[in-house]
Amino acid sequence: MSEDTLEDIHPDDMPEEQVLPLDAWHRAMGGRMVDFAGYKMPIQYAGEHLKHGGGIVAEHSWTREHAGLFDVSHMGQLLISGAGAEAALEALLPIDLSTLEVGMQRYSLLLNEDGGVLDDLMVSRWPDAFYLVVNGATKWDDIAHLREHLPDDVTLNHLEDRALLALQGPEAFAALDRHVEGEYPLSALVFMKFGHFTIGGVGMSISRSGYTGEDGFEISLPAADAEKIATLLCVEPEVEPIGLGARDSLRLEAGLPLYGHDLDPATDPVSARLLFGLAKSRRETGGWMGHVTCAKMLAEGSPTKRVGLKVEGKMPAREGAIVFAGDTEIGRVTSGGFSPTLGYPIAMAYVLSDYAQKGTELEIEVRKKRLEAAVTPMPFVPTNYYRGE
Repeated sequence: MSEDTLEDIHPDDMPEEQVLPLDAWHRAMGGRMVDFAGYKMPIQYAGEHLKHGGGIVAEHSWTREHAGLFDVSHMGQLLISGAGAEAALEALLPIDLSTLEVGMQRYSLLLNEDGGVLDDLMVSRWPDAFYLVVNGATKWDDIAHLREHLPDDVTLNHLEDRALLALQGPEAFAALDRHVEGEYPLSALVFMKFGHFTIGGVGMSISRSGYTGEDGFEISLPAADAEKIATLLCVEPEVEPIGLGARDSLRLEAGLPLYGHDLDPATDPVSARLLFGLAKSRRETGGWMGHVTCAKMLAEGSPTKRVGLKVEGKMPAREGAIVFAGDTEIGRVTSGGFSPTLGYPIAMAYVLSDYAQKGTELEIEVRKKRLEAAVTPMPFVPTNYYRGE
């Protein structure tokens, strides 16, 4: 996997560049900074201080085997509160919040009137509010959309004074557990549960979740304390700082879509095979934005589907590559790269539904050559989420 061919990493147009709370820390740690979502963010790290030797493949493998610390503070952290907040959110999200208890979080989708995906996000129920984590590249549009459609007695707070760190990997628990204090042990958290803890006197919200397919945690904490906590965690023998490059290859192996590439307003949840983001209890009853289009596709089937592709050879198929069945163009790659874990290229693509069955043999055009590929189930690499003993 070449660090020069990460074509999924693109800068986003923002009115002015924003600065991560850990910007100086990343540079001091040897971070190679690139434009992403209106920030300078580390794509990888270098330096003799690193345990893994540096580079995207090394960072990827370290996270699979140990624990990687990712700075995801570019993402938007929103708090929705006030009388009627639950009903107001259910009018915008295809989620059943009545089944979401305090301490639980769930994946959901922000849709437009036509069922197009404006963003994918996480929703958690706090004692007196709902906490949303939205994508960094879309957070300003999300905030505008929410403020436009939420009633006046519902309050939206953008938690701009918060940082967000993700500690991911099979040894993430061991490293984090040495430091956290709380009313109950960290081990009480299973996948998609969260709680409030302290580390070194710093209060924070910790959820057992992430974007790598590995066990791990996302930590929301005051931005002013981010450097202290990041340094504390990276001193642990299991932990290394990890950049955007490995985050992208890990999420691809986990079969997780990336907004702006695998999801956009022209994409609907049914075609994207994100039915777990549409609460079963609300697929028929409706009452949420985009329901009419999604209900029709659920009933009649979608013309295209998101699929995983195993690519023969060593040449990766990147975003935008055309997918063929014989001489017929039947789709397009939305994410692709070389899988460090599997040792061969993989990709995600939208193809005509007739060609979405497991094992279907296709071809992808890359640099005027045809690469053989086959539809394969996702995730490409089995996930290791912790769901309890």
